[in-house]
Amino acid sequence: MGYENYSSLKINVDRRVAFVTIDHPPFNLMDMPLVMELDRVSKEVQDDKDVRVVVLQSADPVYFVAHVDASFIQAWPRELPPKPTEVNPILQVFERFRTMPKATIGKLDGIARGGGSEFLLSLDMRFAAHGSILGQPETAGGFVTGGGGATRLPRLIGRGRALEVLLGACDIDAETAERWGYVNRAMPRDELTPFVERLAYRIATFPSYAIASMKTVVDTIYLPEKLALLEAEDQFNQNMMREEARERLAKSFDLGIQRSREDELVNIADKLAEEYAVK
Repeated sequence: MGYENYSSLKINVDRRVAFVTIDHPPFNLMDMPLVMELDRVSKEVQDDKDVRVVVLQSADPVYFVAHVDASFIQAWPRELPPKPTEVNPILQVFERFRTMPKATIGKLDGIARGGGSEFLLSLDMRFAAHGSILGQPETAGGFVTGGGGATRLPRLIGRGRALEVLLGACDIDAETAERWGYVNRAMPRDELTPFVERLAYRIATFPSYAIASMKTVVDTIYLPEKLALLEAEDQFNQNMMREEARERLAKSFDLGIQRSREDELVNIADKLAEEYAVK
């Protein structure tokens, strides 16, 4: 795919990884032009068979995404609409990044409040540079989160901590965010890009169907346990019908999976990643 005619995003695909850089001056406001381009790129990468991992990052030196354009809220209807049966357009974009059969990774080196935080929360993984800040200040404005923050945060960090973030409407530093599970890891700024790229390229060596299946199984966390186990078994059965799965299993035997001690098993994964890396 060409990924052409974007003005707020820069897209580069390398070794099955799509790097999507948000470059929307003056401070990456989540306004309609940016939402429309995120909507378009989410559909393109979702359908791109050559992409297995999507990394979202920012060109702005301060903001990942500042917040959702407040004019959306100013223009809200004065009469209460019927209870919705579908999520709003911004959430539809966020949900596509969450549910697409690709690994999605957020790289935070700066500030992500409000909609910026909610966009990160919709991604599969989040990594932050030391000094970065996250927050959900909506309660201070008199309303709940509109982009999924109050729904996703408790599932990541627990009810009490989520309420501290949401009701306190205060900034959370990257180190605290890591301890709580708001982000996967926080690290020195000069280590962030090499770490994210190394992880993204590694995941991109694995079968696309296995990445999709693993996300499906992980998301059964929201189902009763027995249904979750049944879904996992069904996904496993589907995987084992794949010729590539059998090929990789055979390669694992060649690499010594049956000769390795358990504490050396990770080395087989390293060897497989190297074997199937895009040269």
